[in-house]
Amino acid sequence: MEFFHRAAEGPLVRRLLDQGIRDPRVLAAFERVPRPFFVPEEAQGEAEADRPLDIGHGQTISQPFIVAAMTEALHLEGRERVLEVGTGSGYQTAILCELLPLSTVVRTLEIVPELSARAEKILGELGYENVDFRVGDGALGWPEAAPFDAILVAAAPSIVPPALLEQLAPGGRLVIPVGPTPEHQELQLWRKNPDGGLEVRPLMQVRFVPMTGGATGVH
Repeated sequence: MEFFHRAAEGPLVRRLLDQGIRDPRVLAAFERVPRPFFVPEEAQGEAEADRPLDIGHGQTISQPFIVAAMTEALHLEGRERVLEVGTGSGYQTAILCELLPLSTVVRTLEIVPELSARAEKILGELGYENVDFRVGDGALGWPEAAPFDAILVAAAPSIVPPALLEQLAPGGRLVIPVGPTPEHQELQLWRKNPDGGLEVRPLMQVRFVPMTGGATGVH
């Protein structure tokens, strides 16, 4: 295989290849991160399914293809300052950690305290130590740690929060689902040019839980 050695593939990676994921580092990360660890006990029978699963508190663990597509769109090279908005189960967090050296901290925001605590526990048990957790409104970002080279958002606001665009470094990339309802959402890739100008490119139609919090006007 041109992009990823088939001898190293499990069923999940074979499926991601068939769905068009090509970055070998992203594919290797999915081989190393066990999705069942992040899925509630009652959903273990579907842990390998390529669909979102309920994790409680009105939130879901995204389907593997979407996690892979969003990660691939960031084009991480291993030197970036990364912010994740919407820790959720911690699965996406683990994938991001796999793409960065241990000396680089992944900062992750979650508005539901119980989910943040559970993700921190699971990631700690799996040995991911380069993660900084915070409970807070994702639309506000993490200003004191900005600017970020890469921001990945796992919940959909109706419009892109201005704070996240402000916290992008020159050359930085933001991957975010945007739309007023789950039936009308688009995954977008934003780039900040060296002069501070912004470019946006639509990636695909998606369905995410809404972003909540005071800064979004949704509670």
